[in-house]
Amino acid sequence: MLKAAVVLTAAATLITGCGSGSDWSQPHAAPSAIGTLGPGFVDPSTTPTPEATVTPAPGSWDGVHPSKGYRVVLLTAGEDAPTKALVKAVEAWAEAEDVDLRTVVSTSDHVASTVKALDMKPDLIVTAGNSLVDPLALVTPSHLGQQFLVVGAELAEPTGNVTSVDWSGASFRGEGLGSASTYDPASFTADRCSAAVRAGVAAVLNNLTGIVVWIQ
Repeated sequence: MLKAAVVLTAAATLITGCGSGSDWSQPHAAPSAIGTLGPGFVDPSTTPTPEATVTPAPGSWDGVHPSKGYRVVLLTAGEDAPTKALVKAVEAWAEAEDVDLRTVVSTSDHVASTVKALDMKPDLIVTAGNSLVDPLALVTPSHLGQQFLVVGAELAEPTGNVTSVDWSGASFRGEGLGSASTYDPASFTADRCSAAVRAGVAAVLNNLTGIVVWIQ
């Protein structure tokens, strides 16, 4: 499925692409949710406030799918096992949902790589890798029109355009705070990473953003 790879020396970034191969320089219809959230994703009588944590019922996100032509950039950094598991989960989700996925692999300058992902103007930037958390905290407040989904980690003070998915065993919040005392690389199983991606995308597609989605 790999179609292109370009190494950008200045940013130490690798960009790859897969999916429909559409020209992202052309406008397209705004993405929408196909299907609805199941009972127990959120309390229907309230709207989660920014920085709130919600704990959806397992599988309550399964009925939500992105509309055709959803443009997603996977921004990833690191070769550790948890990051690799998250990358595989995003790629598998994108293939199953026929998402137009491009990947930016950051090897050194994570701020520059984040800006490169922004410049591609996707519908959503999904991030995988703890080393991206601090650069995201720096960049995301200045780009409120761009939606981000942080999987397996979270920003300490996210803006409304940053949604995170965490679980017991994950929840890295930046170098100043480090990993949670319960951090466990073994918790990044294929099933949990897949659930995290789907739950997070379902939240974003339903405009439940700027929150932490906590899965079991």
